[in-house]
Amino acid sequence: MLNKKLIIIGAAALLVIIVLFSTAFIVTETEQVIITRFGKPLRSTIDTPGIHFKVPIIEEANVFEKRFLEWDGDANQIPTKGKKFIWVDTYARWRISDALLFFQRVRDERGAQARLDDILDGETRNAIANHYLHEIIRSTNRKPDQSSVDKKQGGAADSVFQTIKVGREKITREILAAASPRTLELGVELLDLRFKRINYFEDVRRKVYERMITERKRIADEFRSEGQGQAAEILGKKERELKRIQSDAYRQAQKIRGEADAEATAIYARAYNRNSETRNFYRFLKTLETYEKTFSTDDWLILSTKSDLYKLMQQQSF
Repeated sequence: MLNKKLIIIGAAALLVIIVLFSTAFIVTETEQVIITRFGKPLRSTIDTPGIHFKVPIIEEANVFEKRFLEWDGDANQIPTKGKKFIWVDTYARWRISDALLFFQRVRDERGAQARLDDILDGETRNAIANHYLHEIIRSTNRKPDQSSVDKKQGGAADSVFQTIKVGREKITREILAAASPRTLELGVELLDLRFKRINYFEDVRRKVYERMITERKRIADEFRSEGQGQAAEILGKKERELKRIQSDAYRQAQKIRGEADAEATAIYARAYNRNSETRNFYRFLKTLETYEKTFSTDDWLILSTKSDLYKLMQQQSF
């Protein structure tokens, strides 16, 4: 009997625990709850943190986020007002502003993401189609910094950077303003929307790159040509300076050589005029040197008795 009583008490306690856990539920600071009975909502949203109760089995607690949620759109090919096709990738932040309306319209976050895809993608297409490309990719009319290449081209960058009237920032605000009333009908509040990436269509991007490469090659050729011209000018100056230095050195060398020859001649003259014996000996040596340079070993020399050399050889002093 005692065992039966214990079993009954244990079963009753277990049943009470099961009923208690199926009746009570906890709401955290980041959650909000809608109670439904057989799938139909019964009362307003429960967003107060703490323990709350519901009828077990027939009622269900549907939990929704109170924090900011992310929407990440797919990249789409969209034509601009100027008929240029570009890839546009967007993202947004949103939150559940009315949990009851959210539950009634989209049921859960998956349904909300699907509806946001339709709304935000559609509004993005409309906004892109109503603006030119330079309005979409720029936000301000700041004056771009010109590189040396741009300055060489005479400020060509000013003609490329066209003046914008709307800008990227205002376009995203337009999309947000157009989409917000539609999302509020779903119990969703749009907090922000931005362009994650904007790029040309593949064929257009390839042509743009080719044009950029061609332009840069042309500029590089201009710089290369100018460099070659300057190099030729520098080499010309170097050659002129080299010839000037060589000419000046040759002039100085000739001057020094002339001065040396003049001094040697003066020494020879002084030595020649010192006395007759020295003069005659000098004349004799110079004559021998002349004959040595004039005739070879195979030549015959016949001297007359009247020749200077013969007279010198006849003198008694030699």
